[in-house]
Amino acid sequence: MANLYETDFYAWTQQQAQLLEQNLWEKLDLHHLVEELQDLGRRERQELRNRLSVLLGHLLKWHYQPEHRGNSWRATIREQRTRVQLVLSDNPSLKPYLAEALAIAYQLGQDLAVQDTGLDYSTFPADCPYTLPQILDPAFLPNL
Repeated sequence: MANLYETDFYAWTQQQAQLLEQNLWEKLDLHHLVEELQDLGRRERQELRNRLSVLLGHLLKWHYQPEHRGNSWRATIREQRTRVQLVLSDNPSLKPYLAEALAIAYQLGQDLAVQDTGLDYSTFPADCPYTLPQILDPAFLPNL
């Protein structure tokens, strides 16, 4: 089974699902199953951080480059807010992680804003200038 895990992951997942359905517990590849379940949880946390970082990067761009505001940025902000809400609705237990995710996502959002705008890091506050309620508020745009 471990060999199948290494050579054909999809086939391994189908095999494991079948073994579970048949209650063949002794044939399960428990080591890899545990590993994959833990990875699933980490991926959901990563997805939340990724969505927040893109959202924050665009909020910073909106805030610090008002002359470049447009529908594309507005659409990205709206899309990322929706995707953050979807991650949270699918994984309500991630809500307590939001504050920690925000700190990481803000740094990544700064990187995005610096890359896209050419502005220096010193342009942006060291800490996130927006509250979580603002960040998630569909009506909030900085400096309107």
